[in-house]
Amino acid sequence: MSTVLLQTSGLGKAYGNFHAVNGVDLCVRAGTIHTVIGPNGAGKTTLFHCLTGERRPTSGKILFDGQDITHRPAHKRVSIGMARSFQITSLFQELSVRENLRLAAQGRDGARALTFWRPTEARRQHLEIADQILERLNMTARANTPAGDLSHGLQRVLEVGMALCGKPKLLLLDEPTSGMGIDDIPLMTSLIAELGKEHTVMLIEHNMSIVMSISDTITVMSRGQILVEGPPAVVRQDERVRSAYLGEEG
Repeated sequence: MSTVLLQTSGLGKAYGNFHAVNGVDLCVRAGTIHTVIGPNGAGKTTLFHCLTGERRPTSGKILFDGQDITHRPAHKRVSIGMARSFQITSLFQELSVRENLRLAAQGRDGARALTFWRPTEARRQHLEIADQILERLNMTARANTPAGDLSHGLQRVLEVGMALCGKPKLLLLDEPTSGMGIDDIPLMTSLIAELGKEHTVMLIEHNMSIVMSISDTITVMSRGQILVEGPPAVVRQDERVRSAYLGEEG
């Protein structure tokens, strides 16, 4: 069994009397692709925001690589190896693909990234990282293309690449295929599957064919709690999941 990289214990997020996340015990193992699914309102997005530091839990604990990060702000989670992409693309539209990646690599330096006078060597290192990611994404030929000129699918791929520039231990992807055309989805699916060979990946995804094809573990949420969890074969056979989420009758 691989080691546990991310773990929650009794995690909760309440808004008054409404519990968006209610007592979630999650265990993400290193070197796996772990997917969270569930209908709208199930609590998966709130859970994701608590894990990334965008929301502060009202109860429970979050451990990352053995450290308690329950109340650690988002930017400090990045510095210890967590990186995320967003459901809505957040790129510098006028800058080239390479410059977007270079800036993401520069962001690894934290506050030092804002220093005006920097050694030439630092810029060279950032460009080397950008070029490595360009090759990884098969986008070298588009290095000088403005990000805004890319198709929506390639913009999503670029955003994942920007997250990779931080060399994260854990890559968190929020609906990575959201808004993608049918021709771009296989590209993202293949990328995530490849990333799963070298990184720990946790994602929220609504496309069940993707979820079942690339996930090592699937967590199904309902009403703020975990309904079912396990490998795709186990989740697929659960009667509640088949009827509610896969559109099958038991």
